[in-house]
Amino acid sequence: MKKFLIIIGLSAGLISCSKSGFLDNKSTALDEAQVFSDSSRTIQFLSRIYSDIGFSFNKGRWSSHGNTELATDDAEYSLSGPTQAAVALYNGTISPTNLPSGLGDFWSTPYANIRRCNLLLSKLSTTPLSAGMQARMRGESRFLRAWYYSQLMIAYGGVPNVEDKVFGIEDVVSIPRANFADLVSYLAKELDEAGESLPATNYDFADTRDFGRATKGACMALKARILLYAASPLFNGGSIATNPELAKLVSYPVASVSHWQAAADAALAVINSGYYALWNPTSTIAGYGFYQTFLNGRPAGTGTMNRELIFGVMRPSGKDFENYYNPGGGSFGGTHYSVPTQNLVDAFPMMNGKAITDPASGYQPNNPYEGRDPRFRFSIIYHQSRYAQNTALTVINASVGSQQGFSAGTVTGYFSRKMLDSTFSSSSSTNIDRPWPLIRYAEMLLNYAEAINEAGQTAMAYPRLIELRSRAGILPGADGLFGLKANMSQAEMRALIQNERRIELAFEDHRFNDIRRWKIAMAVNNGYNRVVKITGTAPNWVYTYSTTQEVQASRLHVFRPEMHLLPIPDDEIRKNPAVVQNPGW
Repeated sequence: MKKFLIIIGLSAGLISCSKSGFLDNKSTALDEAQVFSDSSRTIQFLSRIYSDIGFSFNKGRWSSHGNTELATDDAEYSLSGPTQAAVALYNGTISPTNLPSGLGDFWSTPYANIRRCNLLLSKLSTTPLSAGMQARMRGESRFLRAWYYSQLMIAYGGVPNVEDKVFGIEDVVSIPRANFADLVSYLAKELDEAGESLPATNYDFADTRDFGRATKGACMALKARILLYAASPLFNGGSIATNPELAKLVSYPVASVSHWQAAADAALAVINSGYYALWNPTSTIAGYGFYQTFLNGRPAGTGTMNRELIFGVMRPSGKDFENYYNPGGGSFGGTHYSVPTQNLVDAFPMMNGKAITDPASGYQPNNPYEGRDPRFRFSIIYHQSRYAQNTALTVINASVGSQQGFSAGTVTGYFSRKMLDSTFSSSSSTNIDRPWPLIRYAEMLLNYAEAINEAGQTAMAYPRLIELRSRAGILPGADGLFGLKANMSQAEMRALIQNERRIELAFEDHRFNDIRRWKIAMAVNNGYNRVVKITGTAPNWVYTYSTTQEVQASRLHVFRPEMHLLPIPDDEIRKNPAVVQNPGW
């Protein structure tokens, strides 16, 4: 297989493809003319653009072991050094001139790939590819460009929109930021048009190397996500900017319910397309479909494709999540860089769907993990839960003084189980063929429920939440509402949806974005995260709740108003003075 290297702007990208899949990349070097005069190399160039799509989701995004989940109320980082990117993000020490190693990727990775998209689009008609393949690659490139712009939009608001322009290293670029409304309209139009030249889904492809490529369904889903972000309080007339001109760059200047309705319509289009469904194989184990969702991405041979996965990173077989999340010590073999907080644990309701604060829920403070929403046991490794040590099941002892216990093994009292295959540990010889889920159907159900509630049609949110809770294994109850309160007000439904989104999408690269767009980060991400210390002996365990301050004072989370939008790196503004800095920075 031919391999090559492409120079993009100021960076070098290492790329190629291999027989194991469309996104499996390696590299060496050729110039631009040699690449686009060859069909295989042109396809490999597109592969290079795909290779960064999971940069934000990547558990090893910063320093090989950190991403934004560690800067929220859902998880704590095993490390605490002030130069770690995740630590700087949660303790509020970032600034336009102080972005610890890695944090510049919010800006640099999307723009590097937007330029790659534009270069490919400008060269496609000159390549020896067939007209049909050119059309498809054009659609994929436009989707990918919109994907990277969506990453910029949720981090910064309106950003410079280079459209189809290709700039060289020597070019002096002076492009101001696009108004937020104009950027959203541009992306929605791009995705509509891109989808017309793409297959509906890639589930029926005979060639597994096509799994992971953009489809019409992915275009529709990304549009729905973008419109939901745009309709959210941070961007929908809720700008943190006091200057009217700056406010137009970072938000819609005036709030409008029409933005919520547009987001609801876009999510409903995905739902009604019939392309996707929740993954819910027949099982007597409550919540088994939720657990299996993350272990089924593409079939080996003639298996059935997981129709919940709308867009994802197709990974080679391995145990990357087990390495990252598993407990350490013994034959668990994990690094547990990210561990769940008590804050997140408390968000899971009981199996009857009621919050643990509800007197009718059946929650037992002296037996806190019994009878919980089945998603809890498939998301959290907790004290006395059974988990694989190598390939043999063992009982986790998270009590004080044990190898997996508080402080010695975990700074919160928990380990993560979400997206892991719990039949083997990081130390086993087993591997799994598992994608990274960047967009899945469950998100579309939540997007619709949120948007339609905010559009003033609260009753229409119920069926989508019921669908999700049913798959989760929550009991239907006598009223068939799966623990949902009947006739909720808009505010009650809003709170429930925000919590449902938190537990369903935990550790899937949503929480950091959600708490900012909802403008609740000041309330939930200031102070210390909560933890549990467990003492005593079975069956009389004692659960004592405190905060990470007891572990280390430097774990304080600091979220200021300006942090709702990230600072544009100072060196980027110096290179392009037409760019105005975000408010407060």
